Amino acid sequence: MQGRQPTHTGQRVLNKPGLLLYNSLLTSAWPASPTHRFKMKFTEKLADAWSHANSMLVVGLDPDPTRFPAELKGQPDAIFLFCKGIVDATAGYACAVKPQIAYFAAQRAEDQLEALCTYLREQYPHLPIILDAKRGDIGSTAEQYAAEAFERYQADAVTVNPYMGFDSVKPYLEWEEKGVIVLCRTSNEGGSDLQFLDVGHGKPLYLHVAEQVANRWNTTGQCALVVGATFPNEIAKVRACVGDMPLLIPGIGAQGGDIAGTVAAGQDSQGLGMMINSSRAILYASSSDDWREAAALAAIETREAINAAKSAAKRS
Repeated sequence: MQGRQPTHTGQRVLNKPGLLLYNSLLTSAWPASPTHRFKMKFTEKLADAWSHANSMLVVGLDPDPTRFPAELKGQPDAIFLFCKGIVDATAGYACAVKPQIAYFAAQRAEDQLEALCTYLREQYPHLPIILDAKRGDIGSTAEQYAAEAFERYQADAVTVNPYMGFDSVKPYLEWEEKGVIVLCRTSNEGGSDLQFLDVGHGKPLYLHVAEQVANRWNTTGQCALVVGATFPNEIAKVRACVGDMPLLIPGIGAQGGDIAGTVAAGQDSQGLGMMINSSRAILYASSSDDWREAAALAAIETREAINAAKSAAKRS
């Protein structure tokens, strides 16, 4: 199931003024950087993507076969074909892609995830792959999870759960060029059950996690934090705590996070520093024959909204 360089036929124009032609995706216009010939660290690859794509948008891949367009229903590799179609349509507008491993594993489709990661590395080598796994277990088991992420899928980064402490995260850091993205302040409603617990002197647990990662755990310089867009005040507190460390920010789109508030709170000293994820709003923008074009349009509009918020924050 190896992919080939995507081609787009036809001259359909997205029905919005000023938007790019669907068949002129940035993936074809993005010149290959000389640095892509060499192995890049996650943060280097991410910074390169921010610059070249002019984007802080992450396209989350949460494939749900019950929501696939009719043309894919019943196909044995439908998950791969759907994700490939979304990637081909949106890669030019994103700084990373984030497959969620549970959506593949629940369908016994780990082989399709492997094929997708291979396709991404071959056709979009500039685009970081973030494996959203949220692993968290003792050291010997964490070693196996790290091998899964970085050997089997060859992801550029993986999300991890810090609840079991540093020794559960350390095995991932042994892959010095890979990103380790630690859950900090999550976007779900129940996150406050634990993350807001006072650990002393009025400091909530999520800020203690941020401090630990920034000051003690980030031994490779490749760590990042997950902070939900639904809590812009907390984003600002984490940013003040960790300096220019990258933040993976879910919660816009279907979860209702405010883009302007997120960008104002989360940007680093260069006006960047964020991987702002949107999944369902892009993946399922349409379930009809125009699903690829609709996904591209949703990605364009989201990127433009993020960049507009970035410009507004810069002026203020």
